[in-house]
Amino acid sequence: MELEQIQEYVKKQLSEKRYYHSMCVMERSAELAEKYGADIKIAEKIGIAHDVAKEMTEEEKLQYVKENNIEIDNTEKLNTGLLHAKIGKSIAIKQFGFTENMGQAIADHTTGNKDMDIYSKILFIADRTSKDRDFEDLEYLNQLVNKNIDEAVLYILDKKIELQIKKRASIHVNGIIARNYILDLINIK
Repeated sequence: MELEQIQEYVKKQLSEKRYYHSMCVMERSAELAEKYGADIKIAEKIGIAHDVAKEMTEEEKLQYVKENNIEIDNTEKLNTGLLHAKIGKSIAIKQFGFTENMGQAIADHTTGNKDMDIYSKILFIADRTSKDRDFEDLEYLNQLVNKNIDEAVLYILDKKIELQIKKRASIHVNGIIARNYILDLINIK
């Protein structure tokens, strides 16, 4: 499916604010793809589609995973907000014709994953550094992005884990595994 068609589909699923965020992530994904030598068109499609399921209700998410045989773990059952990533992957593959790897980037964008490829890393960073974001550490994070993609991913994972600890909320195991894997990668270099 062409980018414009994906944009139209996503726009119908999301509020104006969430759609604007998706557009910003699409733009940031393109910038990062150019910087890191990835396919810009693929990065744009992944960026615009990443939150396609974000505004589904809890009931809709649980029904979708059941009807589509999407395996979920206990952390996802307790925090259904995480499900939009796996559902987004499914929609992107079925509706937009994404490859498994493109879909996996969407699945990885909330928790991270040990096996993140370049598109997963690009989306993970773009979601946190798009122009609609106003985190106080954005300048520092963008410096990391300019130095080393893995350092930037590690920093975001650390921040996500710290936030969950402060909230006394469960931490998805994928984030911990991804953090340890990337930390090992960085320490080997």
